[in-house]
Amino acid sequence: MTAVTSGGVPAASPGEPPVVLDAMGGDHGPAATVAGAVLARRGHGVPVVLVGARPVVEAELHRHDALGELAVVHADEVVPMAESGAGAAALTRSSLAVGCALVGRGEGGAFVSAGSTGAAVSCAVRGIGRAPGVLRPALAVVLPALRGGGSVLVDAGATADPSPAMMAQFAMLGAGYARAVLGRPDPLVGLLSIGAEPGKGNRLSRRAEELLATLPLRFHGNIEGHDVLAGTVDVIVTDGFTGNVLLKNVEGCVRTTLAMVAEAGIASPERLAEVARRYDPETHGGAALLGLRGTVVIAHGSSPAATIARACVVARDLARHGQVTGIETTTAEPVT
Repeated sequence: MTAVTSGGVPAASPGEPPVVLDAMGGDHGPAATVAGAVLARRGHGVPVVLVGARPVVEAELHRHDALGELAVVHADEVVPMAESGAGAAALTRSSLAVGCALVGRGEGGAFVSAGSTGAAVSCAVRGIGRAPGVLRPALAVVLPALRGGGSVLVDAGATADPSPAMMAQFAMLGAGYARAVLGRPDPLVGLLSIGAEPGKGNRLSRRAEELLATLPLRFHGNIEGHDVLAGTVDVIVTDGFTGNVLLKNVEGCVRTTLAMVAEAGIASPERLAEVARRYDPETHGGAALLGLRGTVVIAHGSSPAATIARACVVARDLARHGQVTGIETTTAEPVT
């Protein structure tokens, strides 16, 4: 018989706590999340705990002949995809809130959701908690660079209206992520602005530039939009509003450009498929929410099962290798 913790979650084997998955999140709901969880378990050996309405989740598990294979923790409420962070915080019995609380209590090694980003951030802060000294968490996405490798975009949508001090912390969090995940021992950090010259930009970016120049990191200065995919810097710092618009613009431009190239017949289908794969969310799984006491990965709302599975693998690997803990200890200094 499988051992069970006080919260109803099967006890994890030593060194491998389960990934907690919000089964109700995302545009496709349990049909995609449960299928992704089964794929993560069977294809990648990831232990997954599903959080959501038990009858619905178990019906999906039955479709995959997986009843009893994955643990289910019941949650009464579902946070709508359009819900804001403030509204999500009031739904204390939602799959988001219950899942984050499991990780906060140490009954899961990481949390994954394809639900509303704002709601997930709010529940993660409440249920898992910020790392010491961190003002606000930030989403980190690795964007492929022209000459290989990639650059960390931070913030990609967690905090739309940060203060300059928060953006300075985003730079530290992003640098820590680049060291831990990309293997860059001394990452080069750039601030996204409307010009490369010092002092360019709005009041927020100008003040953030002043703060970044005082931090213990290698600061390149301002960068422009055309530098984002060129690999000019290892870490691209911006506010969450701009970062999210940038991320979706990159995704849309890549799809449109590849379609035009395919129609013109000037590149092989195999080469186009390889380029598309580098920018496909399925390849990366989701965005890591930095600055928390635990590992959180937020996937695209439209994620199919394969992307959900990849997000679970990414979350398992981040928690397994301790990258989040390392980021917290190296980037949690308060910024004045």
